[in-house]
Amino acid sequence: MDSFLKKVDFFKGNKPEDIVKEYGTPLYVYNEDIIRDRMHKVTQVIKKYPLTANYSIKANTNIHILKMGYEEGINADAMSPGEIEMLLKAGFESDRIFFVPNNVSREEVEYAVKKGIMTSLDSLDQLDLYGQVNPGGKCAVRLNPGVGAGHHEKVVTAGKKTKFGIAEEDVDKIFEIAKKHNLTIAGINQHVGSLYMDPEPFLKAVENFLRLAKKFEKLEFIDFGGGYGIPYHKLDDEQEFDMESFSKRFEVLLDKFVEEYGYAPLFKTEPGRYCVAEGAVLLGRVNATKHNSGKKYAGTDIGMNVLVRPSMYDSWHDVEIIRDNEVVSRDNLSEITVVGNICESGDILAKDRMLPEIKQGDLACLLDAGAYGYSMCSSYNSRPRPAEVLITKDGQVKQIRRRETIEDLMRLF
Repeated sequence: MDSFLKKVDFFKGNKPEDIVKEYGTPLYVYNEDIIRDRMHKVTQVIKKYPLTANYSIKANTNIHILKMGYEEGINADAMSPGEIEMLLKAGFESDRIFFVPNNVSREEVEYAVKKGIMTSLDSLDQLDLYGQVNPGGKCAVRLNPGVGAGHHEKVVTAGKKTKFGIAEEDVDKIFEIAKKHNLTIAGINQHVGSLYMDPEPFLKAVENFLRLAKKFEKLEFIDFGGGYGIPYHKLDDEQEFDMESFSKRFEVLLDKFVEEYGYAPLFKTEPGRYCVAEGAVLLGRVNATKHNSGKKYAGTDIGMNVLVRPSMYDSWHDVEIIRDNEVVSRDNLSEITVVGNICESGDILAKDRMLPEIKQGDLACLLDAGAYGYSMCSSYNSRPRPAEVLITKDGQVKQIRRRETIEDLMRLF
């Protein structure tokens, strides 16, 4: 692919230099059309049975994006009281929020109970704590189906080497604790991992999970988790996740379960990345280029504080270069390493990439930055976090989060 930005008309006629002149760099730029399209797709994964897509908001918590999800009919997963407050502020009712915490305090459990929000418990200890806080209440439990998947070991959330979920051998103890506190186990959930492009491990986990589900009576819902991948290697023509084929195979497994279970509970999924990743790019200014021991470097103002995924997970983000508001052609490429402005040797955005010539003053545009981008930002090196802008359906550029200032950083002292 020559240019993703051109193919989808990402900026909708707006000039990147005009956008950064007003809002500065680094800058997260979102495309409303793309985000709404992906959010709609996840609501259509299964049509034969009742289904809700619970957007996992840790991927991106900007309230304006949460409002889009609400309007598109998506429910939401929250991992903390802070995320719950974000969702309430965005307009979500309590019954459209699913609290899926991990190792939380009594105070957080009490908070969720007071708000009337369905909560999933991640361990036997947490289930017992919930029973103490809300005897006679209704809750869910997170199971570990024994199968994991993902692009990096740090994002695999099921299997033998993960902290998440209650193991199959402890399922009977769930019923003991529930009986002790007169709890109703209304639902079960799992999460296999993040960013899988091959559906096979997920479908295997679904099959195993449905086997475990039969141990529970009269479930109101079964939540299969999320993890649908997106093609991060777009410029090498990586294909999209085959949602149509996946849905057909998924439905066959549900057919068998419903026949054996006697009825269809509400089925849920937890997409996060798929909803927002492709709907944003990250613009940064190239402030310096140089050679070190024969290697070419392009130094930008996109530090690991702004986008930590490459440093944390060795994640890949395609890079397009913009000069004078035009995407630089990829006809003549050479090996370049794109780095940030943080005082860490690991502050690398794109290592040994085949890229067009990069000059001081160019804009570096990192694709697929909408998920786990701003939501994982920090102020490391005391660098304020960037602004976020949205290119609306009608092509307007709207600021949806202002740039942080040094004064903001000082206010907590």
